[in-house]
Amino acid sequence: MKNITKFLSISLLTMSAAFASPGAHGPNGEHLDAPGGGQGTGKAGPRIETFTESFELVGHVQGGELSILIDRYETNEPVLNGKLEVEANGVKAPAKFHSDLGDYAVDDPQFLKAIASPGKHPLVFTLTAGGESDLLEGTLEVGVADSTGSHADDHAHSLTRWTIAGGLLAAVLTMLAIRLRRRKSSIGK
Repeated sequence: MKNITKFLSISLLTMSAAFASPGAHGPNGEHLDAPGGGQGTGKAGPRIETFTESFELVGHVQGGELSILIDRYETNEPVLNGKLEVEANGVKAPAKFHSDLGDYAVDDPQFLKAIASPGKHPLVFTLTAGGESDLLEGTLEVGVADSTGSHADDHAHSLTRWTIAGGLLAAVLTMLAIRLRRRKSSIGK
């Protein structure tokens, strides 16, 4: 009986270590095992970067929205609470400012559909911040994998599901072994 308990305890410990194994993801889908430890790796979906003399902009499509960060070009000071509108393929959409994250986001379904197909999509950003306004232009390139929603590391998600299932199985077997042990010790009294 001691051998079974030892085996199940070791199984639980090794299963819990698998939760942090390669392929683990952070809260925004970033790869925690990638170089830079949780920082964006460029695989977050289609990305756009552009700048003018006054502003610089970085955006990426992920999680059902186009997320956009804007800084002042000279100082890298974030541009907060501005008004931003984005146009792509003849479709315009306002970007909502998220004060908690300091980013702007476009989640308009018609706009997202306009930029979803594979290829190059010219985007025009109209920014008004304080007394300044500017037009920023850039190209968002969407690959085939980005447009189909496929995820290059489905193997990691599959591994995680099996790890969870294995962990639950190990927990159930441990509980059964403990009950069996208690039952045998109560019978021996």
